[in-house]
Amino acid sequence: MKRILFLLALVIAFSGCNDKSKFAINGVIKDSDKKYIYLNRLDVDTPVFIDSAKISKKGSFHFKIKAKGPEFYQLGFSTTNFITLLTGPGENINLLFESNNLYENYKVSGSAGSEKLQSLDNTLADTKRKLDSLSTLYTKYSKEAGFDIKGPELEAAYTELLKAQRKNNIAFILNNLNSLASIKALYQRINSQRYVLYDPHDLQYMKIVTDSLTRHYPNSKQVQAMSRDFEKEMKQMYISQIAQISKTMPKTSLDPDLKNLAGNRIALSSLKGKYVLLTFWSVQSEECISENLQLKEYYKLYNKKGFEIYQINLDENENDWRKAVKFDELPWISTREDDPKNPKNAIIFNVKSLPANFLFDKENQIIASNIHGKALQLELDQIFNK
Repeated sequence: MKRILFLLALVIAFSGCNDKSKFAINGVIKDSDKKYIYLNRLDVDTPVFIDSAKISKKGSFHFKIKAKGPEFYQLGFSTTNFITLLTGPGENINLLFESNNLYENYKVSGSAGSEKLQSLDNTLADTKRKLDSLSTLYTKYSKEAGFDIKGPELEAAYTELLKAQRKNNIAFILNNLNSLASIKALYQRINSQRYVLYDPHDLQYMKIVTDSLTRHYPNSKQVQAMSRDFEKEMKQMYISQIAQISKTMPKTSLDPDLKNLAGNRIALSSLKGKYVLLTFWSVQSEECISENLQLKEYYKLYNKKGFEIYQINLDENENDWRKAVKFDELPWISTREDDPKNPKNAIIFNVKSLPANFLFDKENQIIASNIHGKALQLELDQIFNK
């Protein structure tokens, strides 16, 4: 028996990956009745078929794959029976599966990233089992006497498990900032409705990971996708904050009603039925002046299709504002804060820098914020040229 194990170790060693542009996978599945196993690369979140390997009568299989850098892979029999690997050039991965149910019980070595993923998966799986057990008890005791005491106890225990899992993922992220495995820690879910990192403040960890991995893997599709997702999440959080403000303040709070060049008051709400870009700007900002010239092109393209711009100036000197509007021949609705020293609208909209903008739909609901240049043009093109 020792001789067989020794020979097996030699086979694995010599079938390893000496080519630094490739990685190798050597696996054994106990009591397998499957003929083939498949390897997919994750292109962001889409599995892309890479290769298949025949499983020998003894349950062994082997892959040798070219790779440019560390990436995520799915190894398995189907879309529901697989494990996730994080591997790259030069790695020699050894896998041992106890059964055809790959995810349930396996050993991995030779790949630090894959080992980190397994650690994350195992911890989450353990938490889910405990949560399911508590849910079962909750259902059971809800039909019995004394539930008024037992119920809250079970709810508290359930909450503590969620908090413990969250703390585990945060600790993992902070200890693995330079590893793509931290991406998985960010996106793990308790169920289809809930992420492990459920607190709005957890966006800070997404930013930390995004900044770190962008430095180390600027060409990674996974990192680039996460960066886009972070921007989207931040934008959505910002919009949610504005919406929350609107619930706690008078309805007119998010409805600027300011004087134009002619001294007539115009309310943003009077433009209902159009897509309106509310912008904040200053004559003193070269970036604002430059953006105004760009906005003129967009206004020309989309104004007759139902696009309007409601612009609020924040300059203390009213003459500077008037001269700039006339000199650049700004064709849209140009207004100015009633008291630029106390710019109520800019405060309500939480404007931190200029230029700033908010895109409203036909029902006067904010659908985007602080989109500029090409991003704004693409948004408008999607709205008006469907």
